[in-house]
Amino acid sequence: MSEHAEHHIVPKRVYFLVFFALIVLTWVTTLVSTIDLGSLNIYVALSIAIFKASLVALFFMHVKYGTRLTKMIVMCGLYWLLLLLFIAMADLWTRGWMGVPGR
Repeated sequence: MSEHAEHHIVPKRVYFLVFFALIVLTWVTTLVSTIDLGSLNIYVALSIAIFKASLVALFFMHVKYGTRLTKMIVMCGLYWLLLLLFIAMADLWTRGWMGVPGR
């Protein structure tokens, strides 16, 4: 193994705190789903889900303690996801621009 390889040992306390935060956020998601926020329901639920996914990626997948290459790969994956979502949304947004043939 390379002499520059650095291994970060994460205390069990951190894992338990992150797990507890995930449990609390799951409870909050369930609680928020019973409250009528109108059109904000989806945004609140997605915000909580993104935060939970970030906790999982940072701590359980060790991105927080990873190398710059690891962080760059994660960022490239997120960029690719946003690009694909934007292309799909652009398709949906522009469907009404052309008339339907035969009508």
